[in-house]
Amino acid sequence: MPASGQASATSLPIGSDADLAWVRQQVRQCTAQLGFGLVQQTKVVTAASELARNTLVHGGGGRVEITPLDDGRTRGLRMRFTDEGPGIRDLDLAMTDGWTSGGGLGLGLSGARRLVHEFAVDTEPGRGTTVTAVAWVTPVPASRTGVR
Repeated sequence: MPASGQASATSLPIGSDADLAWVRQQVRQCTAQLGFGLVQQTKVVTAASELARNTLVHGGGGRVEITPLDDGRTRGLRMRFTDEGPGIRDLDLAMTDGWTSGGGLGLGLSGARRLVHEFAVDTEPGRGTTVTAVAWVTPVPASRTGVR
């Protein structure tokens, strides 16, 4: 979905645990400013946290570019995580729930994918990895009257 009226992107390094906290804070602040509801904010921050950790742990560090979006109907946020690490040998396997290359729960990539509206991985062994995730502000459902 092409976006028009994009604001400028924020680029942050990912090289330490402190950077992971900074990424989470910046994504939380941006989603709040864009009008994401609290549940949506939590989902996007969780996805960002997982992807930033993967960038650090598996990619040896890298960067995230956070870009507010406006497609004329709604606003959103694009997060692009890039590293120059070893790449992902078997992307299908890496996207499988429960599979892990380390000691985690195996929900990083697949879990992050479920938390956003658009998700793409560009990787090749020896070339590094770029993960792009986009979330759009969605309206909060109207409360049902007469339901307690």
